[in-house]
Amino acid sequence: MFLEVSQLDVRYGGRQTPAVHGVSMGLAAGEIGVLIGPSGCGKTTLLRAVAGLEAVAAGSIKLGGELVGSPGRSVAPEQRRIGMVFQDYALFPHLSVARNVAFGIHDLARAEQQQRVRESLALVGLEGSAERFPHELSGGQQQRVALARALAPRPRLMLLDEPFSNLDVDLRERLAHEVRGILKTANATALFVTHDQLEAFAIGDRIGVMDGGQLHQWDDAYALYHRPATRFVADFIGHGVFAPAQLLQHDGHVVARTELGDLTDVEGCPLPSAYPNGLCDVLLRADDVVHDDTAPVRARIVRKAFRGSEFLYTLELANGLTVMAHVPSHHDHAMGDWIGIRPQVDHVVTFARG
Repeated sequence: MFLEVSQLDVRYGGRQTPAVHGVSMGLAAGEIGVLIGPSGCGKTTLLRAVAGLEAVAAGSIKLGGELVGSPGRSVAPEQRRIGMVFQDYALFPHLSVARNVAFGIHDLARAEQQQRVRESLALVGLEGSAERFPHELSGGQQQRVALARALAPRPRLMLLDEPFSNLDVDLRERLAHEVRGILKTANATALFVTHDQLEAFAIGDRIGVMDGGQLHQWDDAYALYHRPATRFVADFIGHGVFAPAQLLQHDGHVVARTELGDLTDVEGCPLPSAYPNGLCDVLLRADDVVHDDTAPVRARIVRKAFRGSEFLYTLELANGLTVMAHVPSHHDHAMGDWIGIRPQVDHVVTFARG
């Protein structure tokens, strides 16, 4: 692994509870990692510790095999060869785009500086903007200038702290895809902080979900969504609910009996003995519940959100259980309508009763 964080603790002042506790994660060279979680969960503190801006109370941080952070050792931020991009871009308004990009490479010869500026601006798609000033650029263009400036010194690691938070939603998602392409073209290793799941899924090879200073899961987006390691991850990522279930043995197979019907032919389902009397909660994502007018189970529409090609329906069964379902938008039912639903679950994710 190029970036190795092992059992990391970070404390602020004399606080008893660490802001980051027991975090272990790694990134291979050229990989992009994303940290996501609610406000105050510790993701920015972890990023700052990797940058050398916060002291390590326990554990270690290694870059390219070199120990850069531990309780007895802290390599200065400028010596870690890290590029940083912040929320506010931090561009110098009185400097041209070219001079902004050249800011961190003044130790290079003049000709080499100019070459690196040209290469960096070409990398972010701003070849013709060298002599413009930040106020003449859009928010997305300013963000790309900040990225070019961070890439110009050829850092070992890129750190990006919610770089799109000041942009509108549509631009954020588009720019996330663009930035991923830029970082991959540069073969850059990067760690990114965001609170936006769509950004995280768009940009990350590996995504870490944090809460209360702890890293609950460090995995790819598919695993986080379909195989969450903890109840918190299951609840935080995507749309879904926890439905009561009982695991039973039937004809040599495990069946999860739910109020929507039996879930059969499922992968990775634990044995009934994993829970007292087999009683547990099953995670039902919105794409695990199918609208089917012939189904025996009926549910009332209590909320609907139009998503273009589909609705996200919130549905209530007669017994009070609430589930969610993605339904094609030509099935435009009214609030209060009762519709048929059935489960269509490829693999079951279970947790102890909440």
